[in-house]
Amino acid sequence: MISTKILYKAVLKKDQVDDSHTFQPLPLPSGSYPYRLNLEQQSGTRKPQMMFHMVGDTGGFKQPDLQKQIASQMAQQYLQAACPEERPSFLYHLGDIVYHFGEPDQYQDQFLKPYESYPGPIYAIAGNHDTDVNPNAVERQEPLEAFYTAFCNTCPATLHFGTGVSRKSQVQPNVYWTMESPLATIIGLHTNVPKFGCIKKEQQDWFIKELKHAAKYSPEKAIIVCMHHAPYSADVNHGSSMPMVEFLEASFAAAGVKPDVIFSGHVHNYQRFTKHYPDGKTLPFVVAGAGGFDELHALADPEEPSYHTENELFDQVILENYCDNRHGFLRIAIEKTPFKFTIKGEYYTISTEDHGNNDQEARLFDEFTVDLTGR
Repeated sequence: MISTKILYKAVLKKDQVDDSHTFQPLPLPSGSYPYRLNLEQQSGTRKPQMMFHMVGDTGGFKQPDLQKQIASQMAQQYLQAACPEERPSFLYHLGDIVYHFGEPDQYQDQFLKPYESYPGPIYAIAGNHDTDVNPNAVERQEPLEAFYTAFCNTCPATLHFGTGVSRKSQVQPNVYWTMESPLATIIGLHTNVPKFGCIKKEQQDWFIKELKHAAKYSPEKAIIVCMHHAPYSADVNHGSSMPMVEFLEASFAAAGVKPDVIFSGHVHNYQRFTKHYPDGKTLPFVVAGAGGFDELHALADPEEPSYHTENELFDQVILENYCDNRHGFLRIAIEKTPFKFTIKGEYYTISTEDHGNNDQEARLFDEFTVDLTGR
């Protein structure tokens, strides 16, 4: 008997349900347009290297040890850095901080306690679960109410739904926002509640302007886009999101600008795609949604009748690597010297056999480099 290895690729689920009615209106921004948070003013002099963590879908209540272990391993990498240049400047969360609804009473156990040990600042975009409201709640919360309290406050403040924790609220200016850091412009989108995401015209217009703005500084700064819903995926649960793919391609065309890498969560695994464009650009799409929620999403056999892969937007999209059976997180390093300008990504996983051991060392599973030298 001859066994054949499945050639995994981005898939689309057939007979997708239209759940656009779940879209939630966005609260008013907490800062001023164009919703930029400048970290350069906070950090002072520019250094040749910048490092940060990135993770998505950390919330969970069935197996809380998983998210604690992920948080602990990122904290250890921070504390054990050989020199200040190798210490992550912050953690960027890709959404779904709490499940299954963005209620304030879930933040204590699903975010504040697990990440109390993380020494650095934590920034975030909201996921679909952070945005959604519980229809059965005794006291109805407004969409994103708790997320705004935790991440979009006007000043650092004690969180009223935290007990015995020292982390203060973050000061992001909006639910979609841009981080201006010394070596990167990081544009964070909000993709709302529907299963495949939904972005309205107002946010798209803002995004196009932010891409154009970021391009002015591209000789000195990488351009990074973060979004919760994954544009491309090969998994059985979600598959790819055509609304997000079409949104991105239309925005790139309107702006005349493509970013250097796109990160997302939503799908509970790790996947790294590259897309090759006719203009010569190679754009990585990285999914990092295995940050703690107990259920992981396996990859789908593209030959199964419930999926299809034929779409012109899938042309030149290649799945380079994946991990669908272990939880993990990313460490990103951006280095710019007179001779080199690179984004280096490392994906670390934790063991599936010893979830209760927060001290076990995370193992390097995948690494990739985006070379921006000379542009």
